[in-house]
Formats: sequence, structure tokens, C-alpha cells
Amino acid sequence: MTAVLSKAPRATTDSSAAHTSALPVSFRGLRRTFGAGAEAHTVLRDVSFDVRAGEVLAILGASGCGKSTLLRAAAGLDAPSAGNVQIDGTDVRGVDPRCAFAFQEPRLLPWHTLQANIAIGLPPGLSARDGKAKVARLLDLVGLQDFAKHRPREVSGGMAQRASLARALARNPGVLLLDEPFGALDALTRVKMQDLLLEVHRAEPTTVLLVTHDVDEALQLADRIIVLGKESAPEVGGPGAATEAEAAGATIVRSVVVPGERPRDRASAELARMRASLLASLGVDGH
Repeated sequence: MTAVLSKAPRATTDSSAAHTSALPVSFRGLRRTFGAGAEAHTVLRDVSFDVRAGEVLAILGASGCGKSTLLRAAAGLDAPSAGNVQIDGTDVRGVDPRCAFAFQEPRLLPWHTLQANIAIGLPPGLSARDGKAKVARLLDLVGLQDFAKHRPREVSGGMAQRASLARALARNPGVLLLDEPFGALDALTRVKMQDLLLEVHRAEPTTVLLVTHDVDEALQLADRIIVLGKESAPEVGGPGAATEAEAAGATIVRSVVVPGERPRDRASAELARMRASLLASLGVDGH
């Protein structure tokens, strides 16, 4: 296994490249309840927010608060119990081809090369010639051009995750959904992958929804951060009160705009203050 990252990724200026058209996303009154009756458990309740086309939005929250459920609803992998998700003004109904998903694990097919794994993400109807050119461009973009013929077991975890990101970009998604994409990596590789994501976003400026537990990561990458948590709900049984299942669900408890252009100074005093404040919102002492 290669122990270090390969050469630094670089953006391409290939005029034949198909550029992403970033799309806006809207969540309206989203609720997701699992089970029914006495067994009902509401994970999300009354979640409403908008994501601008091309924006990088980070979603923070405690484990189990519904962050991944929110992404699955946006992708059409899970249907909300109430409310809806729209991409570019159109309801998400079923698996939505306008989205691409990247997970914490690379989920590459071990018997395929990195090149072949990336090609799996290509949109249908693309000619063999154009598909080959697209994969080559993405390999170059994520710095894996010298490892195209390697299989996942022959490269490092960070390189495998780069291939996973390239595969997600292969379909030119209007919305890129990232669920803890760097959570399984060591600290140094994680920082390098964060820098890579910024490079990729400059070259392929899609709309990004990023779920993370890492406040520092959110501050480095996002234009805006929302925090999911549980608010006080009306007493069960009162006029217009929420049910017990609804009262248990998470909703947006905070939304903040991250100042400054990317890449940001990791040692910034202003970001340090925001870090402490966000950690407090998550119930953690940031000092």
C-alpha cells in the first residue's frame, strides 16, 4: 500500500471538459419519523432551509440527530414523512440523478482499477471516447493520474477516498452530498483532503452539502454552517402541541455564515472564537 499521498492535485483547463451546473436546494417542513404508534421515533422535525447554487453548506450535530437522514432525503434515497425537498424548484421523488453521494468509506469495487471505479459514475449515454476523456480529466484533477491502473488495495486510504470523490463528480452533479467523507482518515491526510475538496470545488463549482462532526473542518470548508439539535417543544397534549415523537426530533437550532474567503487561515482568532461558540451549541466546552 502506498503510505503517502501522491503528487498534489491540480485543476485542469481542458476546454473539452463538461462543467458542472450548480443547483439550488430547498428543504421545507421536513419531518422523518421511523415506525408507527407507540414505536414511532421522529429523527427530524420541521427542518426548513435553502442552499444557494454553488454554496458549500456544512451540517453539524450530535450523533443520531438526523444529519445523514437529511442527505438521504436530498438524494431521494429516503422519503420524508412530511414536507419536501426541491432541487432547482423541482420536487425530489425517488433517486435523483442531479445528485451524487460520497460516503465516509470509499466503497470502491476491489476488483476494478481506480480508473474503472471512477468510470462507474459516468452518466448514461456518454460515448466511450468522451467517457475516457472525462475519467482522465478527473484522475488529473484529484492527483491520481499516475495511479489509474492501481486497484484500491494498492493505494492509501486517502487516495481511495480521492477516487471516490472523482467517481461522484463523474456525472457532473448539480448537488454533491458528502457524508463524513474524511472521517476515517488520519489527521494529516484529512487536512490534505480538505484542501483537495476546495481545489475540486473551484474546478467543479457544484452545490455541496457536507455532513461532519468536525467543527474545524466545517469552518475551513463551508460558506455557511447549520447546527441540528433538539429545541424545547410544546407540552404533549396541549393546544397545538407536538406529539412525543415530534418533540424528540431534531431541527435547526443555529445557522451561521463563515466569514472570509477560502482557503482560510487555520490559526485565525476569529475562527477560533466561532469554533468555541459552535462547540457550545453542540454542548461541548470549547475552552
